[in-house]
Parts: sequence; structure tokens; C-alpha cells
Amino acid sequence: MKGANNKVVLALIGAGGRGTQVILGMKQCTENVEVKYVCDVDSERGGSAVQELSALQGFAPEKVTDMRRVFDDRDVDAVVVTTPEHWHALATIRACEAGKDVYVEKNVCLTLEEGKRMIDAAARNKSIIQCGTQNRSGDYALAARDYIASGELGAIVTVKAYCMLPGTREWILKPDSSVPDGLDWDQWLGPAEKVPYNVSRHKAWSDWWAYSGGASMSGDASHVIDLARMALGDPGLPSAVYCAGGRVIFNDRRDIPDNQTVVFDMGAYPITLEASQYGDYMAKTPQEVRFSDQFPEWRNNATRIEIYGTKGLMFLGRHGGGWQVFGKDMAVLAEKPGYFPDELHQRNFIESIRTRKTPNAPIEQGVISASMINLANLSYRSGKKVLGIDPETGAVTGNEEAAALDNRSYREGYRL
Repeated sequence: MKGANNKVVLALIGAGGRGTQVILGMKQCTENVEVKYVCDVDSERGGSAVQELSALQGFAPEKVTDMRRVFDDRDVDAVVVTTPEHWHALATIRACEAGKDVYVEKNVCLTLEEGKRMIDAAARNKSIIQCGTQNRSGDYALAARDYIASGELGAIVTVKAYCMLPGTREWILKPDSSVPDGLDWDQWLGPAEKVPYNVSRHKAWSDWWAYSGGASMSGDASHVIDLARMALGDPGLPSAVYCAGGRVIFNDRRDIPDNQTVVFDMGAYPITLEASQYGDYMAKTPQEVRFSDQFPEWRNNATRIEIYGTKGLMFLGRHGGGWQVFGKDMAVLAEKPGYFPDELHQRNFIESIRTRKTPNAPIEQGVISASMINLANLSYRSGKKVLGIDPETGAVTGNEEAAALDNRSYREGYRL
């Protein structure tokens, strides 16, 4: 339990658009919460968060560039980690070692080993970790899980998950240049290889394996896979993974493909995943649906899940899209609309800090969902080969190249 006044002191690490959105939400939707720090390695970022937080709490949070300042302050109860993905594991582990609780955005880790270390750090330090997979706080997601568990959908035959984001544009690699004023490039790179500053790395980090698992895969499909797993009762890792795809729109020099098709062997049924970036006819659940009792147009919903049972077909949507079950002749057998659960998820994190109860999106489930995305990328990167997965250890079997790719190197001073 917290102290007598039950105040929770937070710090933001990574003050981009999503980070600012999350920290403001936590301040606005919960009581007796204070934000003491806004931390970013780029001194030019974070001004908007500081300004808005100042208005909300009557004083300005301190703006710092080194997250160690935050970890060393014993007043800070928890941190919100919204850095580029290559920093998620290390920042989370450091925070746990400093006795802090953590809210970490997806994809929570980029390797199987990182995931194990995060789980271990949370357990060893008794830290609460809430993963930024907010669907787990949605009433509609819980209802979908209960409906499937009741047997009303029948035996699950196959599951199809989609993250078909609209559009992409040609990418031109900019030349290396001097580091912009106010940016600590060494800290931005962190555990990644030391390389000269390049704006194409800095501003388009989700196009590089060194910093990301890809915008459509680890940035978005991680949400879809996590929601599908939750609805299915949280199965563990698949026994095998296969991923095909490539750069099909622009044959530029990006590491990350713009089209990936994945098959996960879950034993009783397969899960397929389509992740892509092309066209303007696919769209995420629109705002007018996210906060209403409406349902998306399922046919071109970019992030839908189709769960096929022997008694019906469930369409399940992210972002508050809700779900509908259809039978013969498209008769609606059951349905539940949803509301975008960001606020509920943030409240649940603060409540978990105070009560020490397990949050809705615990690190153990976040790591499994992240690992499925990471395994798909390993299959693709190792030559589009099938990966076997050891059910006891979660280790890759039968593919030495993929196992080697998962063994990322970390720079001195930034090691796990």
C-alpha cells in the first residue's frame, strides 16, 4: 500500500506524442497523482507535456535528459516508459531495480531473452508492470473471452488476425550528419550499436531492426495478437512459426518489410496474422465508433480479429470496436459494443500501484504476445524459414540463424 495520503508520484521517460498522451491521461483520469519528471534525451522534446502538466497540477515537472535522475529519486513511485522499442526492456529493468513500478508501451521487448529478464526483474523487486496493451482493460474484451469460454462459439477451428495499415511512402535514406543541438545521441542509441547520427534512424526508427520490430508488426500487430490471445484464454507460445513477405510497394533500403503473413501453430488451431502497409481502403476503427455503441465495417477494418468456431464466427475489434458473432445467413447470434479503454487501463495501473494487485496487462502476458511478434520477425529475417519453439523454455529450435539473431548485442554501459 502507498503512504497515508495515497499519493502516487510518476515520471515520464520518452516524451513523444504517445508518451505525452499517456502521462496526461494518468494525471487527468486519476486522483492524487503527481508527475515529478518529464525525461527525454532530446531537450527539444517534452515541452508540451511540461506545459500541460503544469496547468493541471499547478507546478511544472522537472525536465531532465538522463533517466538515471528519475531512478535515483526515491520520491518517484512509478515510471511511464514510452521510448523507442530498443530501450523498453533496459529502461523497465533499470526502473524495477530502482524499486519503481512501470507502465511500458508495446512492443514490450524485442528478444526472447529481454522478455525473460523483464519478468525476472519484476518478480525479484516486487514491481508492478502494466504493459501498454490497453485492450485488456476493455469490458468488451472480457466479454468476448467469457463468450468463447462458455462454449457458445463452439470449438475454435482457426483464428485470423489483421493489422493491415493504410498506405506507405517511398523512403530515401538521408546521409549521416552532425548531431542536432540538444540531443544526446549516445543515450538515444543506448544498447544499440554506436553509429553516426542519421535523421533517417532518429526520426524513422521503426524502419530499422536495431530499434524496432516494425510499425505494422511490433507497433500495432502486437496489440492485435495480444487481444486475440486474451479472448482465447491466453494460450502460451506456439509450437512453430512461419513468416513470409517482403517490401512489395517500394523496393527501398528499409530493413523492415511492408507486407508479412504469419502462421502460428497453436496446437488445437492455427492463428494467422496479416501485417501490412499499403492502400487507403483499410482503416482502423474510426473515432465515432470507438466511443459509441456502433460497430466497425468489418470487411475493411484494418485491425480486426476473426475467430472461427464450430457454431459461429466472431469478429472482434481493437480500439473499442466491440464484437459480433454471426451464424448461418449472417444472422447476428450475439454482440457487444465497446469503448476505447485507454482511460480504464491507466486507472488500473494507478490502482495496482496502490493495492499491489496484479494489473490487467501483466508483464508475463505482455512478453508472450511480444515474443510471438518477435518470433515471426526471426522467421522472416532468417530466410522465411519455419521456427520450432521449445514449449518448456520458449527457445528457438531447428534454426541456428534465427537463434543468433535473437541474441542481440548490447553496448558497454547499456547491457541488460
